[in-house]
Amino acid sequence: MNKRFEKADVFKFVGLMAFFLLMGIVLHLLWPYLADLFKPGGIERTLESVRGAGPAGVLILLGLQCLQIVVAFIPGEVTQIAAGLLFGPWLGGLVILVGCIIAGAFVFVLVHKLGAPFVQSVVPIRYLDKFRDFERAGRLNIVVFILFLIPGLPKDVFTYLVPLTDMRLRDFLLLSNIGRIPGIIVSTYAADGLAEGRFVESIVIFIVAAGIAIAGLLCREKIMGVLSRFEKPKG
Repeated sequence: MNKRFEKADVFKFVGLMAFFLLMGIVLHLLWPYLADLFKPGGIERTLESVRGAGPAGVLILLGLQCLQIVVAFIPGEVTQIAAGLLFGPWLGGLVILVGCIIAGAFVFVLVHKLGAPFVQSVVPIRYLDKFRDFERAGRLNIVVFILFLIPGLPKDVFTYLVPLTDMRLRDFLLLSNIGRIPGIIVSTYAADGLAEGRFVESIVIFIVAAGIAIAGLLCREKIMGVLSRFEKPKG
């Protein structure tokens, strides 16, 4: 028993170190593009660099999107806007969605292998008990879909927490990414509008989307509380 436990601890520790090493390598490779996004004129320079890379530009954008979810603190809207400016709402949105699926599957499998201590080292876990309440109530699926649908909620944090429940990988990828689609389409479409000169339309879309996202951000604790009361099993 103790021997198996020790082996499991060694495996988790090695896995944790391998994860941070891998993320360090990926971050180092993509950092020139990522860091420039947050500087004045950075989006324009990044767009030119990715466009100049030819077909590899799709892979660069895909890598940035995967990194955005795995690292969890990078705003998803940045990569979505870049995708819309680069490739338009449909191809750009597809690249973002594929990145979400790949990164979501990677995080899900990793969390299953390394467990709660790994998650604690990566993201805050204050919502974990709520997810377990949703699971006990038998309504985890619908709650995950709603949470990934509402703008402004910490979706990438949820990506690390949901695998600690008994939800299956297939169900998680289906529900979370269907929930992401409206936000991806809105961001990439509005960004494409800027590239095509539909400035008023795009600005209105961005203002409305930002307002909804800010409301979701400010009300996230209340939203989780309402869902918790709604999902509490009767009797």
